[in-house]
Amino acid sequence: MAKKVVNEEVVDTSQNTTKEKTKATKKPAKKEKKQNALVKGTKGTISELKKVTWPTFGKVVKTTSIVIGVVVLCTLVLFALDRGLSFLYDLLVKAYSA
Repeated sequence: MAKKVVNEEVVDTSQNTTKEKTKATKKPAKKEKKQNALVKGTKGTISELKKVTWPTFGKVVKTTSIVIGVVVLCTLVLFALDRGLSFLYDLLVKAYSA
């Protein structure tokens, strides 16, 4: 801010632009901003979903069957491992308790 002394008075020589005045007095509407952001987000989501290539029914069935097969296989392996370790534990307990 530029100040100038004229006849022993301090005079402000800086110019307040209209932008500075409107910035101080203008308050953004919060509700309006939130609604606009929600609308923009929804529109963006919809436009992105239009770009998605959805799999065919056959591909969904294939991948689902693969997942179910892997889960069943892992279940069988873990079950066999659990039974085998239980059997070994029982043998050890019987051997040391006798």
